[in-house]
Amino acid sequence: MSFLGDVVLTTPLLTYLALQGPVDVVTTPAGGALLEGHPAVRRLIRYDKRGAQRGIGGLRSLAVQLRSAQYAVAYLAQGSWRSAALAWLARIPSRVGFDSSAGSGLYTSRVPYRRAWHHATRLFQLAAHDVSRETPSPSLFPQVADRDAVTALIARGPFHPGPFIAVAPGSVWATKRWPDFPSLVASLSNGYGIVVVGGADDRALAGDIVTAAPDRVLDATGQLSLLASAELIRRAAAIVTNDSLPQHLASAMGTPTVTLYGPTLPAFGFGPLAPMRAIVEHPPGLECRPCSAHGPQVCPRGHFRCMREISVLTVADALTPLLRS
Repeated sequence: MSFLGDVVLTTPLLTYLALQGPVDVVTTPAGGALLEGHPAVRRLIRYDKRGAQRGIGGLRSLAVQLRSAQYAVAYLAQGSWRSAALAWLARIPSRVGFDSSAGSGLYTSRVPYRRAWHHATRLFQLAAHDVSRETPSPSLFPQVADRDAVTALIARGPFHPGPFIAVAPGSVWATKRWPDFPSLVASLSNGYGIVVVGGADDRALAGDIVTAAPDRVLDATGQLSLLASAELIRRAAAIVTNDSLPQHLASAMGTPTVTLYGPTLPAFGFGPLAPMRAIVEHPPGLECRPCSAHGPQVCPRGHFRCMREISVLTVADALTPLLRS
């Protein structure tokens, strides 16, 4: 597994498999950080495919390691040729994945990729073939060090010890970033502090939000581990986020979630799963939407209407009932 959001959405499958026997997970170093302490995972095998284990040599070396463990089944949650080749080279006799995957030619069992389902349900279906359309809940397990780091960080916030709303303005895909987070934060009630969550690359976006309401905003970008970020989101009264990783962290932690969609659609199967959630997207009629499976770095039409025309009032109206519940 590589995409961090997909790692989170795989946890229902891992929990199901752990009821039947030990589960080991091969993932990137970053993905492994998300699964630290997860009770469904016996062993994390970090595959540094872009670093120390890059290339054919790294692939073969890991395959030999896996072969020695004599695994019975490999579930290919990521459908790449590399993942399929790894399981094949490891001589795992049963290799299960989606029929739409690039590496499906090396699978022994192919499961239909149901585009109308949420991706957590699609992944769950790899093992639980009688799965209903009800989407299972993902799960993460921050550790003591993660909780302590969050407690120390929040204590520095200008709103401490009051309640706070988390906002996540970033995304690795530039066109997924709603540009009006600063205006939203400036418009929100003074009854809540604001914490900006994200990675170090989101600090410039966080700076604009701090400027909009300096007496109420704590910038947490780049200051926490992934699991600590999940713990921070758990403590928030709600989160407003783009279609990006913080949405999936909130789903795992049960935090009320408002997700903003521009170039992508919730129908792709990656929407919020928190018990209380709202989706805000451009009204129907924008013929160029969706423009990409992930969201390009630059708007192909140059106008970026799918995000620019989502109003602050619309987002605030979606957030308000989640805070009152």
